[in-house]
Amino acid sequence: MAGLATTFGSGAMTNSIEELRDTDVIFVIGSNTREAHPQIARRIIEAADKGARLIVADPRRTSIAGLADIHLQIRPGTDIALINAMMKVILSEGLIDMSFIEMRTEGFRELQKALYKQDFDELVDIAGVSSEDVMKAARLYAGAYKAVICYCLGITQHVCGTSNVESLANLAMLTGHVEQKFTGVNPLRGQNNVQGACDMGALPNVFPGYQSVKDEHIRKKFESAWKTELNPEAGLSLTEMTHHGIENGIRAMFIMGENPVLSDPDALKVERNLKSLDFLVVSDIFLTETARLADVVFPAASFAEKTGTVTNSERRVQLMERAIPPVGKARADYEIITGLSSAMGCNMEYGEPSEIMEEIALLTPIYGGIFYDRLKKTWGLQWPCPERTHNGTPYLHKYSFTRGKGLFIEALHTDPDESPDKDYPFILISGRVYHHYHTGAMTRSSHFLSREAPFAVLEMNSEDMKGLNIRNGAVVRVRSRRGEMEVRAFSSERVKQGAAYTSFHFKESPVNRLVNPCLDPVAKCPEYKVCAASIEAVSP
Repeated sequence: MAGLATTFGSGAMTNSIEELRDTDVIFVIGSNTREAHPQIARRIIEAADKGARLIVADPRRTSIAGLADIHLQIRPGTDIALINAMMKVILSEGLIDMSFIEMRTEGFRELQKALYKQDFDELVDIAGVSSEDVMKAARLYAGAYKAVICYCLGITQHVCGTSNVESLANLAMLTGHVEQKFTGVNPLRGQNNVQGACDMGALPNVFPGYQSVKDEHIRKKFESAWKTELNPEAGLSLTEMTHHGIENGIRAMFIMGENPVLSDPDALKVERNLKSLDFLVVSDIFLTETARLADVVFPAASFAEKTGTVTNSERRVQLMERAIPPVGKARADYEIITGLSSAMGCNMEYGEPSEIMEEIALLTPIYGGIFYDRLKKTWGLQWPCPERTHNGTPYLHKYSFTRGKGLFIEALHTDPDESPDKDYPFILISGRVYHHYHTGAMTRSSHFLSREAPFAVLEMNSEDMKGLNIRNGAVVRVRSRRGEMEVRAFSSERVKQGAAYTSFHFKESPVNRLVNPCLDPVAKCPEYKVCAASIEAVSP
C-alpha cells in the first residue's frame, strides 16, 4: 500500500509470523483471519491460549471475532473513525510512547492538533460501536509491552484504503509498537506469492525491489542489464487496464494467473473490455472464465511442476523444487515469458531459474544476498538480505524507517463511495470462505472442498429477512447500480441489520458484477468491501 510505504517501506509485514505466538496483545482489523489465513490464525489462537489478549474490528462477527476479548463490530467503511477514536483515548490518558515519538518520528504535533479537533463521541457514533469498548481496546493496545496489528483487504479495499493504512501506522508509532520483536504492523497478503510479485516489480510504478521507474540512475541500471530502453513513466493499475484499457489505447493484453472476469469489480464491464481487445492471451493452469475469452491460451505448470521461489507475507523467500515433470504441454512461467519475449525480438537467455535469481540479486538490493544455493540450506531468507553473509531480517525498522524518521499523517473519516438509499437500502460486503480460494479455479475442482462449500451463501440479519418475507435458504436477487446476481440467503446474526455478506468464489453467484470499481486515488485499489444493494426474494 502506498500510504504505508511512506513510513514502513513496501507494505510487507514488518515482523515475522512466528512472533505472533509470544506477543501480549493482537489487534486484528479488516481480516477474517481464520478463514483467509488459517496458518496465521493458528499462531494467533496459540497466543490467546498462552494469555495474549485479542481485539478484533470487523463489521461481521467472523470466527476470529468470536474468539476476541473485544469485538468492535464497526459499520463498514469506518475504520479511520475507530482508529482516531482509539488514538484520542491514548493521547488523553497519556499512554503514548513519547521517547519513541521524539527520537524516531516527525509530524506528531500536527497529528495531535488534528485529533484534538475531532470529537470522540462523534467518532464513536460514526463507527457504530460503544465508547466503553473503544476505550478498553485503546488502553489494552497502548498499555501492552508487546502489541501487534494484523490487517488485510478489509482495510485496503476502500476508496480511503491508503488513509486506513496510514491510520494504523499512526497508531503503532504513537504507542511505540514497532521497531522491535513481537510488535509491528502486519498486512496479511491476500494471494499466494503476491508479496513476491510486488517485490519483482509487478506494479505500475516500480522496478523490482520497489525502485522507482522515474529515477534515472535506477532506470539506467536496468537498461544496461536488460539491453533495452525503458519508459520513465508509471503505467496503469490492474483496474485501470481491465476497465478502461480501450480508452487508454490498449489493444492487446497478456494475463497470467489472474481471472478478472470474476475477480475484478463491475465484472460485466471487464468482460466487455476484454472482448473488445484485438488480441487476448491468457496463461493459466485451468481454463478459467477469463481464459475462455482468450485468442491464445498458454497452459502453465502448477507449483509442483516447476522450480522457483515464492515470497510470503513475512518477506520470506523460499525455494520450491519441481516434484514432477509438467503435465501435457504445460510449461513453467519463466519458459512461457522468455519464449514469448524471444518470439517478439527480445531474447532472454536464461539456462535455468537459478540464473534469474542471480540477476535479481544483482539488480535488487533487498534481495542482494539471496541465491538458490543458500535457499537450499534453509527454510527461507527474509528480505532485506543485502549480501551473501547476511542472515535475513526477521523484523524491520530496528534503527530507522525507510524514509529515515516515521511520518505521522493526519487521516479523516471518508464515507464510502456509495451509501444505502431507498433504491439500494443494504450495504453489501464480500469476502472469502475457508474451503475456497480466490475465484475457485483450483478449489472448486476438488470434490472434497466443493462438498463442504458447494454454493455461495448470502448472510442476512434475521430481522431483515423477516421484513422482506424471505425464508431461510430461499433464492434471492441482489442488485446494485452495476449488475445483479441470484444467491441463497440464510439468517445470520454475524451481520447487523442493513448489511449482508457473501463470498466471491462462485461463478453462479458472481458478486463482483455488483461491487463498486471506484478507486482509492493513491493506491488505485477498488472499493470491493462496500457497495449499496437491494435484495428481493426470487423463490418462496
